Amino acid sequence: MAVYEKPFDKAEYARRVAATKRRMQDAGLDLIICQDPANMCWLTGFNGWSFYVPQCVLVHVEEEWPLWFGRAQDAKCAQVTTDLPDRNIVPFSERLVQHKIEHPYDELADLIKSRGWDKARIGVEMDAHYYTARCHAHLVKGLPNATFANNGDLVNWARLVKSPAELKLMREAGQICTKAMNAAIAKMRPGVPQNHVIADIYHAQTMGANGFGGDYAAICPLMPVGEGTSTPHLTWSDAPLPSNALTMIEIAGSRRGYHAPLTRTIHLGKPPAGIQDVAKAVVEGVDAGLATARPGNTAEQVEAAWQAVLRNNGLKKESRVGYSVGLSYPPDWGERTVSLRPGDTTVLQAGMCFHIQAGVWLQEWGVAISESFVVTEKGGERFCDVARELIVID
Repeated sequence: MAVYEKPFDKAEYARRVAATKRRMQDAGLDLIICQDPANMCWLTGFNGWSFYVPQCVLVHVEEEWPLWFGRAQDAKCAQVTTDLPDRNIVPFSERLVQHKIEHPYDELADLIKSRGWDKARIGVEMDAHYYTARCHAHLVKGLPNATFANNGDLVNWARLVKSPAELKLMREAGQICTKAMNAAIAKMRPGVPQNHVIADIYHAQTMGANGFGGDYAAICPLMPVGEGTSTPHLTWSDAPLPSNALTMIEIAGSRRGYHAPLTRTIHLGKPPAGIQDVAKAVVEGVDAGLATARPGNTAEQVEAAWQAVLRNNGLKKESRVGYSVGLSYPPDWGERTVSLRPGDTTVLQAGMCFHIQAGVWLQEWGVAISESFVVTEKGGERFCDVARELIVID
């Protein structure tokens, strides 16, 4: 039995690296340094819980394969999860982990010098969660002759259109999410501790669906209750669910790191008519957005279709209604590229994947009934299959 089952073949990674190099050339970059763990994985297959320390993947336009640079004890992980040649797996000294004065990127600068790239035009991920100010400071100090620029999330944008192999994983993630959401709904009853619902979600997310297992999600389950539903990002407590209240669950299924998020709103007890009305408008708005999510239309047109339904029902949502999703690591399952909002004129292509986070958060309560989908010629194809309504547990 193999130590690690690689999710894609070597040819898939070769296509990704080639596409990235074309974008680099268009941007006038010789070298990019990727510390976003999703970008590292997408380019090489590297997969390990090591992103809490400095690590990165380097792509040079004249080097056939990327280089992995990371902690010495994680070098074996790179050997196991990637097809990179040994010379392209470069560990830094263990003594540099959380060193007060020295830094792993001092050795990264030395590596770049040893390859003759010290005068290169280097693109770095200025907005990546794990590319710290200290990483950048040590890199700039160590390479005084290089030219640095923000690479503009170059690799994130290269990931936008999913390959058939990626879409297979996205659909499997949707099946996992479906199972996990239905498990949560089945558990919810007045008096059940909130954390018991979450435990069932985690169990279902990990057990997977239809013979394939699930992975950890980039965001923990979100489950506001009562007035907490008026804001989207509360988690849970050990308090029992009330007998007459609104609650909301936002989770994702994750399959080999590919995410299909979903939100549902549940009312314990008979819901007021006003909540029912908002829920119907939200679902109608999502349907309008999905119908518009066809190749050739723009991201802002999808949002406009959603907003038109809201206006017709006397509602509005000022935040974006959605964002691109795919391969992700904590702390977020969004790709940090396309947003479904006014002003985003990105032209949709078949194979792009989004989470239309169709939530309306009012002063005292909120309703969200979202969908993950892939852009197709027929419109947005949903990844999940959970009741699309305000779910009432009476």
